[in-house]
Amino acid sequence: MIKHFKNNFKNIATAFAVAMFFLSCKDTYERVGEEAPPLIFPQWVAQDFVLTYTEVKDKMGNEDVANSRILAILKSPISENFDNLKFPYRTFPNGLQVDFFDEDNNKSVITADYGIIYSATNLVDLQGNVVIESHDGKKLEAPQLYWDRVNEWIFTEKKFKYTNPEDGSIMDGEGMDFNRDFSFFNAHKTYGFMMIKEE
Repeated sequence: MIKHFKNNFKNIATAFAVAMFFLSCKDTYERVGEEAPPLIFPQWVAQDFVLTYTEVKDKMGNEDVANSRILAILKSPISENFDNLKFPYRTFPNGLQVDFFDEDNNKSVITADYGIIYSATNLVDLQGNVVIESHDGKKLEAPQLYWDRVNEWIFTEKKFKYTNPEDGSIMDGEGMDFNRDFSFFNAHKTYGFMMIKEE
């Protein structure tokens, strides 16, 4: 019995010594010069940032605004521009609001707590309490959404809640993609309440 107790004690002592050896290994080397991670600073920071996206069908003169149409207005308390990096992007660390206007000038609104626009890929990453409210009352809520500006496609793999007052439906789910005006909506996994009209 004493021999068995000594073997157990040796095993525990060895395991403890090995664990202490690995836990005490710490990288205390201070990297300087080319080894140091580069400090990243924005090329500019704007407060009370407002950016208006417009579209023109014909060539414009110097002050000709009659042929232009507002597509969207982006507002944010702070915008940080990192377009000076190899992979350029802009951040909106204190949230943003985007007002979209369709062909008939109906306004839909997107709000989020944080946003990144990747300039090279035209992809927008919206994070934290993302809410899309369309002009006809439809509402989508999600913790994160991606918007492909080139293809005008919005998608996420996170949970979402979609409310449609036209048919009284409330849909919860995980993962979905849709176009900007909600005319095509593809939910990956759904659960919720939906009214179906009989014809």
